[in-house]
Amino acid sequence: MSDRRLVSRSSARIALTLGFVALATQLTGCGKKAAVDEELAAKLIEPVAKVALAAAPAAAPGSRTGEEIFKAVCAACHESGAAGAPKAGDKGAWAPRLGAGLDGLVKSATAGKGAMPPKGGAADLTDKELARAVAFLANKAGAGFKAPD
Repeated sequence: MSDRRLVSRSSARIALTLGFVALATQLTGCGKKAAVDEELAAKLIEPVAKVALAAAPAAAPGSRTGEEIFKAVCAACHESGAAGAPKAGDKGAWAPRLGAGLDGLVKSATAGKGAMPPKGGAADLTDKELARAVAFLANKAGAGFKAPD
């Protein structure tokens, strides 16, 4: 045989042997579970920030002020004039309504008017709270109503 063939065969055998050795070293680790520090792993995958949502503390029934109720319930329509609601502070729009007096306006708000549902959609309002909200809204337009305590 020529020297070239021998070198070629021996190179092939060496390469094949090295390939088997490499494969064997890879397979020796198969099936074995690597030692893992569970606490470290948990810490590494922990979220960067945490958000906790909590509901605002509910006011005791009957204790809300007219301004609080206006901001939470009435302002959505009465600040923008949505669905034909008279805007807060618009004396021209409120003038004919103020003639009904506080009791008349409260009665109208209790039953609902136009697109406004009864009690403005806040069924949990007490009669006094509703009267406070109506007085607050009407007074923004120049009425001089005294809100109930």
